[in-house]
Amino acid sequence: MDAPATGCTLLDIPEKGVTVRDDSAEEHARVAGEARRRAHEQAKAEQERARAESERAKSEALTGPMTQEVLGQLGLIYGGLILIGVYMVQPFLTAPSLDASAKVSIVAFAVAIPFLAALVMVNRQEAFRGRRTTSVTVTIARVVAQLAAFVGIVAGFWHITWIAGVTFLAAGFVAMLIHSAGYWRVEQPHEPTS
Repeated sequence: MDAPATGCTLLDIPEKGVTVRDDSAEEHARVAGEARRRAHEQAKAEQERARAESERAKSEALTGPMTQEVLGQLGLIYGGLILIGVYMVQPFLTAPSLDASAKVSIVAFAVAIPFLAALVMVNRQEAFRGRRTTSVTVTIARVVAQLAAFVGIVAGFWHITWIAGVTFLAAGFVAMLIHSAGYWRVEQPHEPTS
């Protein structure tokens, strides 16, 4: 049988129906080199990921008064949302029947309140250590808790009248824009005025 151009020898045994490939040393060296290259690329990608995670952790590490301010604001947000949730759910506890918006409000707060309570505890630990956590789970919990609380508030207002629900939804969106614009202006470095 003819040897292929790759430097391999093929042995064909027709009575057994078997073809055996005998790789040369060059083929082994090529495969080993490819494996080393892939391992090097994986190690390099892992180092880059670790470096990016380290940079992210450093960027989230706050110093001095800024740490206390950010963590204090988060604690205030979490506590305030829990308080709003408790007050908004109370009338529904004794109601003989609930419409769809009341049920949505209750379910949303049933999700938000435990998440917010856990975030209050994490916030206390962050304040104690003077740095924010880099946990992806905590980041997702923040989003879910705040979104669920917002949905619960909108649904609670909607239960009273749909106009109040729509108004709160629109006002909440505008308030978010106001906060973003104000925060951006305060945190931007400014040239001293003469």
